[in-house]
Amino acid sequence: MAARRSRKAKRAAKRELPELERVERIADRGDWALDFYHHLLTVSPWTLFVILVVTYVAFNLVFATLYVLQQGGIANAAPGSFADAFFFSVQTMATIGYGDMHPATIYTNFLVTIEVLLGMTGLALATGLVFARFSRPTARVMFSNVAVVTDHDGVPSLMFRAANRRRNQILEAEVTVMLLRDEINSKGVEMRRFHDLAVARPRTPMFALSWTVIHPIDQSSPLYGESQESMLRAHAMIIVSISGLDATFSQTIRARHTYNGAEIRWNERFADILTRAEDGHRQIDYRRFHDTVEAEQSARSEAPWRKVKA
Repeated sequence: MAARRSRKAKRAAKRELPELERVERIADRGDWALDFYHHLLTVSPWTLFVILVVTYVAFNLVFATLYVLQQGGIANAAPGSFADAFFFSVQTMATIGYGDMHPATIYTNFLVTIEVLLGMTGLALATGLVFARFSRPTARVMFSNVAVVTDHDGVPSLMFRAANRRRNQILEAEVTVMLLRDEINSKGVEMRRFHDLAVARPRTPMFALSWTVIHPIDQSSPLYGESQESMLRAHAMIIVSISGLDATFSQTIRARHTYNGAEIRWNERFADILTRAEDGHRQIDYRRFHDTVEAEQSARSEAPWRKVKA
């Protein structure tokens, strides 16, 4: 039962939108109808499948209703049979042409002409939509559930992990890290501001397994003097973006992740995931990818990041 609840919680967390997207828009219609194609590209696969099925059935129901308006318009169909009219519409839309039922009047031939035109157009649009969704390269980059602030080479540093979940390589991968927080300017106006966070290695020629991104918190860092309490008060967020060239598709892919103040663990470090097997080759244990352990006592001495902002 506990494992089942854990899986449900993970699925719910995946469905939850990032904080940047959980914003209520007041008096903004968004011109949804004008951007309908974009919505179809962004809905879930099952939602798109349901939309296509409902549209297909509704299309044939409309034309079946038009066919039964004239008795004897469909040869070899039972008089007044809506079922025969419906399946005749399905065969006409798909241009199957079994030959058992065929149009027998000018009215029915006119409807067939319109349905074939609309049906072929709809099939072309649906094919293009499905192809656009499946041919679009996507990144399967896994980010650690939390970020940590710990000592690294004698300097307090913000660190998080990323991993390429595909068995290929992301070439010329680059990472950008930004801090978003509430601030009060010189005129006393509260604003939401972005700050660039410089990382020790912003790019790598080959991203195949894992990548630990490190931002040193020195006196030039926007995080200097911060604490978890001050970041929570400022509603701070760490925004991460990774881009690179997918070696399989030869196209640029991007991945994004955010960490809020509660998802940054102070005075902890990530558990080791790189080990060596008995035969000497290296192993990476993704089971401990998100695990953290308490930092060593020597690294927890009074450091600049522990000076809490007023």
